[in-house]
Amino acid sequence: MRQLDLFVFFIYIVLLIVIGAYFYRNNRTSSSFTLGDNTIPAWVISLSLFATFVSSISYLALPGIAYQRNWNSFVFSLSLPLAAMMAVNYFVPLFRKVNSPSAYAFLEIRFGSWARTYAATMYLLTQIMRVGTILYLMALVPNTLFGWNITIVIIFTSIIIMLYSIMGGIRAVVWTDAIQALVLIAGALVCLYFIIIKVPGGIDGIITAGIAEDKFSLGSFSLDLSDNTFWVVLVYGTFINLQNFGADQNYIQRYMSSR
Repeated sequence: MRQLDLFVFFIYIVLLIVIGAYFYRNNRTSSSFTLGDNTIPAWVISLSLFATFVSSISYLALPGIAYQRNWNSFVFSLSLPLAAMMAVNYFVPLFRKVNSPSAYAFLEIRFGSWARTYAATMYLLTQIMRVGTILYLMALVPNTLFGWNITIVIIFTSIIIMLYSIMGGIRAVVWTDAIQALVLIAGALVCLYFIIIKVPGGIDGIITAGIAEDKFSLGSFSLDLSDNTFWVVLVYGTFINLQNFGADQNYIQRYMSSR
């Protein structure tokens, strides 16, 4: 690893901690810590939602699957506009009306405390598995490129994330998410640039090879429900995205933090 790369990496880590420390002084109440006093701009919330949705699974694993097979996994994303429209029209107004930082307060109002406890417990257990997978995939990259120990990378990253989150509350989380979203987008564009200039024939070569190997296929359009057809992935994606937008604390707390 070049010294410049290492310098940029640690400057980025320090920046995250500084952001957490900067917002620490504003967290004088529980509302400030959990909702940012409802003063966070919508564009920051939007980038934060994007960064939350795009994990190392999306950024690393899915392109690998697309390279090995085809674009069948992309069908999952085609369901996003439908789920987002439903969220804008139904979920956001509902949770803003309930006016609680908890995604599960409505369940207690509607069904009782048992429903809220059950949903919150299942959410936490799911997040433990999800975050574990995300951290592991993230740690594979520096391990492969630089030989860093996977366990140490996971522990170090987890400590940094907890540190700036606990210090700065939701403000630190969404602002660092916004920065990370821009880094992710910029990184993808840089990767795309190098792919185009490195592949023989450039864009035309990529398209020709992709068509020849059926890489751009979205999957079978048959009605066979026992396989990952276009329709199966689309329906699956719709319900998963509705779950994210309508029952996931990661998303709903951000709805509540906007102006």
